[in-house]
Amino acid sequence: MSMFSHPFMIYALLGGTGIAAACGAVGFFLVLRAQVFTGDALSHVAFTGALAALAFGVDLRIGLFVATIAVALLLGALGRRGRADDVVIGNVFAWILGLGVFFLTMYTTDRSGSGNGSATINVLFGSILGLSSSQAQTALWIGVGVVAVLLFIARPLLFATLDEAVAAARGVPVRVLGFLFLALVGAATAEATQAVGALLLLGLVAAPAGTALVLTDRPFRGLGLAIALAVGEMWVGLTLAYFIPRMPPSFSITAVATVVYAAAMIYRSLSRRRAVVPTAASATTAAAAAAHAPATVAV
Repeated sequence: MSMFSHPFMIYALLGGTGIAAACGAVGFFLVLRAQVFTGDALSHVAFTGALAALAFGVDLRIGLFVATIAVALLLGALGRRGRADDVVIGNVFAWILGLGVFFLTMYTTDRSGSGNGSATINVLFGSILGLSSSQAQTALWIGVGVVAVLLFIARPLLFATLDEAVAAARGVPVRVLGFLFLALVGAATAEATQAVGALLLLGLVAAPAGTALVLTDRPFRGLGLAIALAVGEMWVGLTLAYFIPRMPPSFSITAVATVVYAAAMIYRSLSRRRAVVPTAASATTAAAAAAHAPATVAV
């Protein structure tokens, strides 16, 4: 029986496509702006926000989006020109993890008998195969929206990323772009938690983008490649999870992303070695020719 005959696989592929596209897009700029630690922190914020929603009996997705976007904007406000430094992120990280433990205690103490005992595990490790039709469509449209907004601001954001001071001097709203980008990261993080969970989310955000930057140094080609890689890795990971039932989809998705990144690194290393060998051979040939050339005497 084909995997496309199962509604849960159709929903997973549909929602996963939007999630992966958003992660690939924001991940590219996260890596380019050296803000991967921000993505890691927001993945733990997603965990805390989801547990807070569960503790207070609210829809889990409300907690995910409110917490991740709010904390993303807070990190931008505490940083310079909408870009938080590692010290700020580290302090917020520790505070958020403490809140997560607090809300986990509240949830397990007060609401563990509410019939949703697997919710904590789903937040940590993802539950993409459990998406309903409406959840899958929501994930798809949110992903499309994140990618569309990011493409709209891609050129000025790239300018601000590569040379922040010059961009500000040329009138680019660097701080506003920083806030908007962090809000997009928060939205993508919240949605991706449903696919791979808070613990493995960074792999889906960073690995495709890192692979794209290894394979090309052209920014807009790299952005498109990061999105394509993320979507492809999502589809391959879900296919593996279908044909190997004992393999969790969150693991298979991040494993595929990691393997592709490792393969890209090996490819780049081999390409550099091949480029060095002809250069060395040419230098040796030139030196030998110079040694055997007849000497000229100036008069």
